[in-house]
Amino acid sequence: MKEFSRLGFIGLGVMGEPICRNLAQKSGVPVLGNDKQREPLERLAAHGIEAADVPRIMRECDLVFLSLPSGEIVDALARGQDGLLTHARRGQVIVDTSTSPVDLTRRLHQDFAALGVEFVDAPVARTRAAAEAGTLAVMVGATPELYERVRPYIATFASDITLCGAVGSGQVLKILNNMVLFETVVALSEARAIARRSGVDPEVLLNTLSKGSADSFALRNHGLKAILPGEFPEKAFPVDYASKDLRYALALAEQAGVNARGARTVEHWFKAAAQSGHGNRYFPVISRVIDDEPGADRT
Repeated sequence: MKEFSRLGFIGLGVMGEPICRNLAQKSGVPVLGNDKQREPLERLAAHGIEAADVPRIMRECDLVFLSLPSGEIVDALARGQDGLLTHARRGQVIVDTSTSPVDLTRRLHQDFAALGVEFVDAPVARTRAAAEAGTLAVMVGATPELYERVRPYIATFASDITLCGAVGSGQVLKILNNMVLFETVVALSEARAIARRSGVDPEVLLNTLSKGSADSFALRNHGLKAILPGEFPEKAFPVDYASKDLRYALALAEQAGVNARGARTVEHWFKAAAQSGHGNRYFPVISRVIDDEPGADRT
């Protein structure tokens, strides 16, 4: 696994911190980390990860991972003063685990390629718990040859890794994965509201659905663990972040000439949740807005 002599990791948020920790613990390669917040860097120092600024990471690291909140932030980091493009070196590889627009990803690939730098899109799916356990799903856009070079490093934090096609294909798959997830959560939320108002216990509903053809990852995780108990913590893939991913899906649908009405329905409920003050809460909170249960806790 030691093809790369030093690794860099930029963005140590909810997902980035555990991903970076797994990378450092399992790769056997020194890791430099960067984040605007001091706390994750202090925690990761115990695992041998050294704090560094972006120019130093780009000077010293052969393989650089990104884990940032949006494609727009990735683009700004790449193109800003003292950014990635300014300090990129021929032969480097950059792996973006963020969820970013497909067209933006392909433009960055072209601009890095002009400098002799490889750019890979490898957005991650599943939960923070999966990031902690190193069992994320990763959808990769790269050539087969480059995929084989980076796959061992991705495998330090992922149990399911798929080569989806050329650069940008990983983002297509991740964006559509989230679109389907969001639409499924809307369906579960509607079913819960209808069942409750029809005199059926929502717990009976969801447990029964989990034994039939309506079973799904969304039902077992978002339905049983969030919608049913009404647990929608802050800063756990909130409505505002989910809305960003949905916006990418709608843009992709428009580019493809598809009228994605199901995704438009999700957009309606995300906007309603944000307007109700739930923008920073775990996105299945839309179930509360869909049901609008009298007396429900709105805090």
